[in-house]
Amino acid sequence: MRVHTSGVPYNDPSGERLRAWMGVSRDIFYDESLVAIVPMGFCFPGYDELGGDRPPRPECARTWHDRLFAAAPSFDLVLAVGAYAHRYHLQGRAKKTVGETVRAWRDYGRIIPLPHPSWRNNSWLRKNPWFESELVPYLQQCVTAALSPGRSSSRSSR
Repeated sequence: MRVHTSGVPYNDPSGERLRAWMGVSRDIFYDESLVAIVPMGFCFPGYDELGGDRPPRPECARTWHDRLFAAAPSFDLVLAVGAYAHRYHLQGRAKKTVGETVRAWRDYGRIIPLPHPSWRNNSWLRKNPWFESELVPYLQQCVTAALSPGRSSSRSSR
C-alpha cells in the first residue's frame, strides 16, 4: 500500500532488499536512464482475504506489456521479480515453483529470475542460503556490467 500511495515502485522495505541484492543505491535504482522498472500489473490489485497482494490484473499485462516491450530498446539485463514476471519473461521456460525457477537461474541468460523481495519470503531465503551466496554476487556482477560506462543506452533491470 505504501508503494501504491506514494506512486514510487519499490518504495518500501522490499525495495531496500531488492536494491541490496542488486548492489545499487536508491539514486541509481530510480535513474530512468539506467533502470526501467516495469510492474506486472501497472496498478495495485488490492489485498486478498489473507492480507497478501492479489495477483496482477491480467487485462493490464495483456494490454500493456507487449506494447511496452515492443517499443522499448533491447535490455542488457532483465530481472524477473516474482512468479508472474517469471512466467511472462521466461515464456514457458519457468519451472513449476518460484524456488525451482530461481534455482535454475543459470539457464536463462540475460533474464535473472528472483523471488519477490518481500518479507513474506524471509522463510524461503533462510531455507535457500545458496541464493545469497551464489545468485546475489552474480546478480551484482551483471548489474554492474549493465550499468558500466560504454554500454549501450539500452540498459535495464526490472
